[in-house]
Amino acid sequence: MLFSAVLLALSVAHAQQRQSALQPIDAMVPSRYDFGLPAWAPRPMEPAANPTTPAKVELGRYLFYDTRLSLDGTMACASCHEQARAFTDGRAVSKGVTGESTPRNSMSLVNVAYFPVLTWANPLLKHLEQQALVPLLGQEPVELGLAGKDAEIVQRLAAEPVYRRLFAQAFPEADGEISLATVVRALSAFERSIVSMRSPYDRYRYEGDADALSDSAVRGEALFFSERLECHHCHNGLNLADTVLHERNKAGEIAFHNTGLYNLDRKGAYPANNTGIAEITGRPEDMGRFRAPSLRNVAVTAPYMHDGSIPTLDAVIDHYAAGGRTISSGPHAGIGRTNPYKSSFVSGFTLTRAERADLIAFLTSLTDEALLHDPRFANPWPKKENAK
Repeated sequence: MLFSAVLLALSVAHAQQRQSALQPIDAMVPSRYDFGLPAWAPRPMEPAANPTTPAKVELGRYLFYDTRLSLDGTMACASCHEQARAFTDGRAVSKGVTGESTPRNSMSLVNVAYFPVLTWANPLLKHLEQQALVPLLGQEPVELGLAGKDAEIVQRLAAEPVYRRLFAQAFPEADGEISLATVVRALSAFERSIVSMRSPYDRYRYEGDADALSDSAVRGEALFFSERLECHHCHNGLNLADTVLHERNKAGEIAFHNTGLYNLDRKGAYPANNTGIAEITGRPEDMGRFRAPSLRNVAVTAPYMHDGSIPTLDAVIDHYAAGGRTISSGPHAGIGRTNPYKSSFVSGFTLTRAERADLIAFLTSLTDEALLHDPRFANPWPKKENAK
């Protein structure tokens, strides 16, 4: 069902791009936008047909927080991506305007510009301009609920005076056109601008500030990158994730993993609505394989895993220390440690109480506090004027 929703969204995207004066999204090039990156950080890639500009980012910020982009005016993109939570929502899974739950946990949008694939388990969604259509138009499940409402979206936005100015500034090549195509391009530009490179760990590791980390966090870093724990195989590099794309790695790297979270039938099965990329590929060996998320800001993005089924960082460590989760009873009962499709890197380990504290100190050092309060990413609508 999720795959059919994606196909619907992609077909609508292509239709909108044909109707618009804009060129279809295609080739990726290094962005020229000023992200405020430190000297050590590479520039992200972006579609050549949708260059990030300050005007487009500002328009996208207004749209991101605008509840007019939902069926009943009660939700916005920001409803499931809160800045204070590193653009996640604090729920196990998200709910749409009809009250229907999505099957997956809301992924952080921080540094999304550095990912060549954009969701937990769909290797086909490679551009934000495509992915944005899924929450806007998808029907299985319904999120923002705007399928078939293209004309109404345009009418709602055109009635807002600030948008006439912002669309004209953002899309002069399209004569300020207000359409689904320009909406998703502006949203994508704003989301690409949400970059986090200012954590204590960044200052310590990349900028030589020896005082940026506590001794405990330094010990935790050594544990994290050790072969004993093997965390670094799936969480490494710029984004502490093994899926990455940027100007120094233009080919990109994409990986999906089974971490032994479930084993319903002793043969490796995951819950039917959350089978990982097997839903797309149809290959049995892809059962339960999901993209490893970035660990940047991980301390503020609980709950964890693709379905939000692990509530705390301490419990996540328990899961990996056991080499897979055991669920003793109920519909999801099973021993994840014996899942035949589980990654070989999830082999289990033991930690002392002090080592566990050090590991959590390291993970906490990945929080970019400035990002969580940066006005560039905050709601621009005055409360009394925000659409309802």
